[in-house]
Amino acid sequence: MKLAKLSLAAIVALSVSAFADVENVKFSGNAKLFYGTNDADHWSGVLAEHKNADGSLFDKSNSYGQAAATVAVSADLADGVAGKLSATGLSTLGLENNLVSDIWAGKEGGLDAQWWVDEAWLAKTFGNTTFKVGRQELDTPLAFSEKWNIAENTFDAAVLLNSDLPETTLVAAWVGRGNGAPVGVVRGVENGSDPFDTYGSAIINAYGLGYKAEGAYAFAAITKLIPMTTAQVWYYDVVNIAQAWWLQADVDLKDVVDGLSFGVQYAYLDPTKDVDRAVSTVLQQNVKLDESSAWAVKFGYSIDALKLSAAYSSTDEDGVVNVANTATGASTASQSKLYTEAWWNYGYVSAPDVDSWTLTAEYSMEDIADFGAYYTSVDAGDKSPVGDLDEFTLTASKSFGNLNTTLAYIYTDADDQNDGDSYNTIQVYLTYNF
Repeated sequence: MKLAKLSLAAIVALSVSAFADVENVKFSGNAKLFYGTNDADHWSGVLAEHKNADGSLFDKSNSYGQAAATVAVSADLADGVAGKLSATGLSTLGLENNLVSDIWAGKEGGLDAQWWVDEAWLAKTFGNTTFKVGRQELDTPLAFSEKWNIAENTFDAAVLLNSDLPETTLVAAWVGRGNGAPVGVVRGVENGSDPFDTYGSAIINAYGLGYKAEGAYAFAAITKLIPMTTAQVWYYDVVNIAQAWWLQADVDLKDVVDGLSFGVQYAYLDPTKDVDRAVSTVLQQNVKLDESSAWAVKFGYSIDALKLSAAYSSTDEDGVVNVANTATGASTASQSKLYTEAWWNYGYVSAPDVDSWTLTAEYSMEDIADFGAYYTSVDAGDKSPVGDLDEFTLTASKSFGNLNTTLAYIYTDADDQNDGDSYNTIQVYLTYNF
């Protein structure tokens, strides 16, 4: 009997029955339907039909859509061990026949239904130390699961957390594999193959390096010993690809002005010479081989249901790779944790030789909806691989019981998109949680 033919329920039943003491068994999941459309004359997508875009909102050639479902079971097992098993499936629901010509996630040309196990982990706590091993989500500054898409990338990893020091958490992690990809963010199953590949493969695939990835290590210290401050220091070693540091401090200034906050970030990536040369070849220009760095500051103010913030960031003009998620390639397709990251057009604020700033306003209107307004401006220098960008986004979100809905409008004006002409995007997000 082939495992691929077993239903998820059967796999869960076999797994749970292997333990004599199982408590707090919980089944959960969600079903999603995402849709987007724009009026660009030229835009990039996964499928080939986007090349025939006619610049009309809601036209098939300018639209993309997909459905996803996730089913998960979690439980407390014997000897204080906790575990979770989750699977995600993608389907176009036949939307490509008359409504859309592109998809949100999955393998290139992925019109066939796809599914994979996205989480399968065990965790155990010994005193002040917790050990978690298996397929899991990660949320670190330079290696993380991107949440904006219809399906998130996850990792085969081992994570150790320790809180013996006062108000401090120490982190050590080995990241062996992941399904992040430069295009589509997650790799889907193709011909029954495993979509998870050795960590670092996304970078190798993005830049055409001629050797294999070998995984990554990460170490961190997160502390609240400084009054009103959460400070964190991260070190990464993506083996034979890059080493990196991330420093961040977020300060709650409520003792000075109620609702006021401040944050500062600094990141440094030191890629190998092979990566430097590969990026130079991809960019088709003679780039000075150098490290990438970025710094950012943010001010925030909240009062009752209103949240306001302003942020500024700047990247080193001599860098060669983006200060972005190494799990999805650290390229112009990757999201960044910089304060100034755009709402939709990722890869700009993290690119070399750019200055960026953002303004955001969020307001929760009771019994009506949650509203958001986000503006990002990017000034690209002569050495930057990207062009200038202005993005303005409006969102409205409301929950109807277990159904979460979001409507988004995005205005994009970028020198290196749509022949430099501005265009509009409308997106609809529907998520039913169970």
